[in-house]
Amino acid sequence: MSTAAREDLAPVAITMGCPAGIGPEIICRLFGREDFFYLIPGRAVVVGDIAVLRQAAAKLGMGLPIGKWQPGQPVNSGRIPVLQVGPPRSEPVHWGQPDAACGLVMGRCIEEAVKLVSAHACSAIVTCPISKKSLQAAGYPYPGHTEMLAALTGSPRVRMMMAGPRLKVILVTIHVALRQVPELLSVAEIADCIDMTRTALQRDFGLAAPRIAVAGLNPHGGENGLFGDEEERIIKPALAPFAADQVSGPWPPDTIFHQAAEGQYDAVIAMYHDQGLIPFKLLHFQDGVNVTLGLPLVRTSVDHGTAYDIAGKNLADPSSLAAALDMAQTIVANRRRGGGPCSPAC
Repeated sequence: MSTAAREDLAPVAITMGCPAGIGPEIICRLFGREDFFYLIPGRAVVVGDIAVLRQAAAKLGMGLPIGKWQPGQPVNSGRIPVLQVGPPRSEPVHWGQPDAACGLVMGRCIEEAVKLVSAHACSAIVTCPISKKSLQAAGYPYPGHTEMLAALTGSPRVRMMMAGPRLKVILVTIHVALRQVPELLSVAEIADCIDMTRTALQRDFGLAAPRIAVAGLNPHGGENGLFGDEEERIIKPALAPFAADQVSGPWPPDTIFHQAAEGQYDAVIAMYHDQGLIPFKLLHFQDGVNVTLGLPLVRTSVDHGTAYDIAGKNLADPSSLAAALDMAQTIVANRRRGGGPCSPAC
């Protein structure tokens, strides 16, 4: 998107994620790139802990200034503006070793980011990775980011979209055990996922007539009932309300993602988490973006985890964070241009 299309947007709020993970490092790396403000001209602020970010910058040998920011203040280039969440951490973080304080900061960063958008101070949220275990240990009863954001915004229906230049995947079920997937699938649930996907592709990505492929659940799409009947009993009826030239399936899962990546479809509906994320991350491990559908605000995220094994080792790649920020700004601009629902700061 052009600079002119973004220059009047409110800043995007980037949550720091787990202090002991790679979130602070990829933030510093992104803001420290010489081409950052040229490639991503929209403004961004960080919701997190100044002490942790300064520790990360020192580890990277970066001299980029890091200072406090408050809503309403200008966002200037050449520094990392930070909305400090709670008091700055008094003890150095141990990279790759989250403690109880890490979980509390993760949760508070998400809460503060939602408040910023709700108060018109920011236009969207971009989230760095969190530890679900640490989040719950701090008293937050959510399986992950998506569920927490849904609760904070009072959103009854949310979906996870993984988006990259070649492939977009939307999940019917998300963070559940594989054995639970068949019982959670229903005609209404799949039809709702298709409808939300179609709306997002039109409103957020500017596709007037999106082509959506729906993957089957079983090998070979069930092979006419030989390997399972969910395709005939549940998935096909869910497709009935939609035009056949826009929504098709159920297709065998082992071929449909390749066809979509080759440009035959704009998005694929996957029945469960790994069915969709394995092919997606094979193609977009570095530049993939997690987009939450169904929220009253724009939220994108990196498509990777906390990477505790490389935290603090100067190895983290900020490419997914850059892509998430770029996509958040694009979606905000598309929604505003189309007159559709958007975050309050649009």
